Amino acid sequence: MINYKSLDTYDYHLPENLIAQTPLEKRDESRLLIFDRKTKDIYHRHFKDITDFLKKGDVLVVNNTRVLPARLMAKKDTGANVEILLLKRINLNDWEVLLKPGKRVKIGTILTISDELKCELIEIKQDGNRVVRFYYNGVFEEILNRVGSMPLPHYIHEKLKDNERYQTVYNKVLGSAAAPTAGLHFTPELMKKIQNMGVEILELTLDVGLGTFRPCKEKDITKHVMHTEHYRLTQDVADKINKAKIENRRIIAVGTTSVRTLETVAQNGMPLEASEGDTSIFIYPPYEFKVVDALITNFHLPKSTLLMLVSAFAGYENTMNVYETAVENQYRFFSFGDAMFIE
Repeated sequence: MINYKSLDTYDYHLPENLIAQTPLEKRDESRLLIFDRKTKDIYHRHFKDITDFLKKGDVLVVNNTRVLPARLMAKKDTGANVEILLLKRINLNDWEVLLKPGKRVKIGTILTISDELKCELIEIKQDGNRVVRFYYNGVFEEILNRVGSMPLPHYIHEKLKDNERYQTVYNKVLGSAAAPTAGLHFTPELMKKIQNMGVEILELTLDVGLGTFRPCKEKDITKHVMHTEHYRLTQDVADKINKAKIENRRIIAVGTTSVRTLETVAQNGMPLEASEGDTSIFIYPPYEFKVVDALITNFHLPKSTLLMLVSAFAGYENTMNVYETAVENQYRFFSFGDAMFIE
């Protein structure tokens, strides 16, 4: 009997050499594992072959968020270095952040990032996060692009040569602290080819937080407190998804962020309606998916909430078998790794 509530249930062995440290030169040359939930068949292809598994009438739902260069290096007036990680914008000038080291920064401390950007610690939250107020002349986002760097996950040790490789080619809405990595495999040419097949491509927005990398430490996963992330789904996109569901056309989510947004909105009932807010949805087996029919996703960390979501979608035993197969076949794992298509 599988205990779906036990953290150890979602563990697997991953050789460290399979953790991708850099993106491939060509996005769509990454490998693609296809898993058919009905037949349990597994196929090995490359991502550019995704068109062989899509058909006219399918709906591809992508997350159009853009990653902030959210890692800032600052100095206190004593000369001590402090790292600032932007988590969530509160208003025009105030941000919720992580400070490292945080305990040595007192409320009222001014941190100097550059000649054009400073901030002041104004609040210490109960969860350990901080709130800072930025002071600057000009456009904040433009300054951030000049002085900030990409907040790559802790398991990536190589320096990223091109920041755009941690962005999807369809990114539009600035606001994430991490990339929706399943979308990193698409190229403009592949997107065009998919559209020309008669596949409808729809966009939603979920601002991915660094909490997406936070490991689940609760032995009983139901006690895990999920991080919140802000999402937006327009009425136009909701209407098109509703129409597709009525016509029995597949809704294919690109990434777990798209899944979390769609399933969050569906909690208000079907048909979907325009919605914006913060979600802390936690999907693990057993779970009945209300919107998503197929999923494109990367390979996720052991004991992660993302692996739990995939286990809920593909079935736990199927997922563990697929991961074992991916390890045996030397797939590349995590953010810059290979992908799988679960249909």
